[in-house]
Amino acid sequence: MSVVLHWFLPTSGDGRTVVERFHANSSPGAAAAQRDPDVDYLAEVAQAAERNGFEGVLTPTGTWCEDAWLTTAALIARTSTLKFLVALRPGVLSPTLAAQMAATYQRISRGRLLLNVVTGGDEVEQRRFGDWLDHDQRYARTDEFLHVVRAAWSGRPVDFEGVHYRIAGGTVMGVPDPVPPIYFGGSSDAALPVAARRADVYLTWGEPPAQVAEKIHRVRELAGDRPIRFGVRLHAISRDTSAEAWREAEKLLEALDPAQVARAQRQLRASGSVGQQRMAALHGGDLSRGVRGLEVHPGLWAGIGLVRGGAGTALVGSHEEVADLVEEYHTLGVDEFVLSGHPHLEEAYWFGEGVRPVLAARGLLAPTGGRGAPVELDVAARAGAVAVEGS
Repeated sequence: MSVVLHWFLPTSGDGRTVVERFHANSSPGAAAAQRDPDVDYLAEVAQAAERNGFEGVLTPTGTWCEDAWLTTAALIARTSTLKFLVALRPGVLSPTLAAQMAATYQRISRGRLLLNVVTGGDEVEQRRFGDWLDHDQRYARTDEFLHVVRAAWSGRPVDFEGVHYRIAGGTVMGVPDPVPPIYFGGSSDAALPVAARRADVYLTWGEPPAQVAEKIHRVRELAGDRPIRFGVRLHAISRDTSAEAWREAEKLLEALDPAQVARAQRQLRASGSVGQQRMAALHGGDLSRGVRGLEVHPGLWAGIGLVRGGAGTALVGSHEEVADLVEEYHTLGVDEFVLSGHPHLEEAYWFGEGVRPVLAARGLLAPTGGRGAPVELDVAARAGAVAVEGS
């Protein structure tokens, strides 16, 4: 199977340093974005991703960034083939409404929607949305949510009664074409079975290859015969030479100060996300280790996670070295790579013009753009039964 590349829309702002805005971060003195996330700048990033052969762009969800649905809808007319990996939170909207929004989006965009389901691991952030369920209850709710969404896309009314949702005759106007693939992440024991049952693409943050391989193995075992693809979320710093790339990483590290790191780590340690705990374990919150001391696997750098929640590792090296690491993950079973950089506009070109040709020369790239690729879904098979089903 070929590699599919995605980029990222920085809807909380962008800049030449790691912008310290994430999840529950509302602390005074948090670094301000050097580039505001207005629609014109985000259109530049989206167009750069499209020009450089990225299949889609991940757009985050939270109170710390712009709304993903509205932002990406505004960019449909400013791009041609780029897909939008829109993040959404179960519990913030009903599953029937989510199914309707997705179906409408597919018609407006002519099939350019991908969905990233974010269950949420930070209680502070979840409570801002009025969500008071605990960690495991949120994943149980996500399981029910995705059952109803897929059933509503079947074209037949769905009746459902579970712990978290009670739906009578749920349906949407017209089956979405194509049915949007579901990207889903989570590292906890509560998350993995939901991924195995409901996801088309299981997405993990950029842990070292051995840890990613272990996750892939667990999800595959849980999924059994059900087909599922795997993706990884990473940052990227790729240059003509390895020395240039590591110097760029060093610049990002030099721009941080101990107080900034300590503040970010206090907030991140309070998160109930198992994935976030695994990210923090890679760097230990230790700024003093220096740029190469934060290299947790050859070419994999954990420095970004010192101040940023979520994905905290970057591929660092020459274009060939970064391609080598992409290929290493791919050999383990990772087919989709969701990448980003600082700033996102320039780094899209560094990766697109530097790494992408290397991957293409190795025969690793899937075709980009258009309505069918890369994830083909059979509506009837994926919609699931519409009978009453508890979770």
